[in-house]
Amino acid sequence: MLVEIKGAGINGADLLQRKGAYPAPPGAPADIPGLEFAGVVKALGEGAERFSEGDRVMAIAGGGGQAELIAVHERQLMPVPEGLGWDEAGGLPEVFTTAHDALFTQAELGPGERLLVHGGAGGVGTAAVQLGRATGARVTATVRNADLRAGVEDLGATAIDPEGFEDHGPFDVVLELVGAPNLGGNLKALAMDGRIVVIGVGAGPKTDINLLAIMGKRATLRGSTLRARPLEEKAMCARRLEHEVLPLFETGALKVPVAETFPLAEVEAAYERFAAGGKLGKIVLLT
Repeated sequence: MLVEIKGAGINGADLLQRKGAYPAPPGAPADIPGLEFAGVVKALGEGAERFSEGDRVMAIAGGGGQAELIAVHERQLMPVPEGLGWDEAGGLPEVFTTAHDALFTQAELGPGERLLVHGGAGGVGTAAVQLGRATGARVTATVRNADLRAGVEDLGATAIDPEGFEDHGPFDVVLELVGAPNLGGNLKALAMDGRIVVIGVGAGPKTDINLLAIMGKRATLRGSTLRARPLEEKAMCARRLEHEVLPLFETGALKVPVAETFPLAEVEAAYERFAAGGKLGKIVLLT
């Protein structure tokens, strides 16, 4: 399907792609970043029938989302929930798909369990906090910027300073969005049979691991990415999000915090704002 893009969120992977550190996967444009978008169906390819021209849709993509038009397989597309603007819809697919897959498919988070989210003020962090709360978990989030902690708590977490986070455990699930420096503390804070899922390494990818700590707590350490997955796996993630998550936007149980929007023509300013940090939620480009 051909989609006219109306909104596209900026993510950390986009910054890395611009620096040449995270090349686009095969089939995605090397010179146009953008892992998520929302827009209007403009044309249908042969055999495409899930949506009609004029429908509001959104999706994750291997790249190319920060543009005016994109061609995408219909199985990647999801309907935009009623009541969401283009800024919210444009910042929804990547972060909520990533958080949902990590928390429930990878870590099997359950009601009543204790969840620690590192980097709770970012796009994936705010999504994970809300999804954890919605499933009945008790959520704690590390937030370095003290001015943002109240906003994260409004989403359903107890917000704490990253320093000394391990003293707030034990946690059944730790969602690692920051990187290797946290791993030792994560193991210390982990409950018996706890699970750590690493989906971000902005603070560094390498560290020493005490295998005895993993053995002693019967811990599970997992890592996950979405971008390079084949179409069928991305489609499965999209169907799960449609059935389990999108209805909660229509009831108001979930929202997409948008820190700021920029027109597509001011994309460089948008990237500078994203890189500056100190934001709650998403930076979104609007066409």
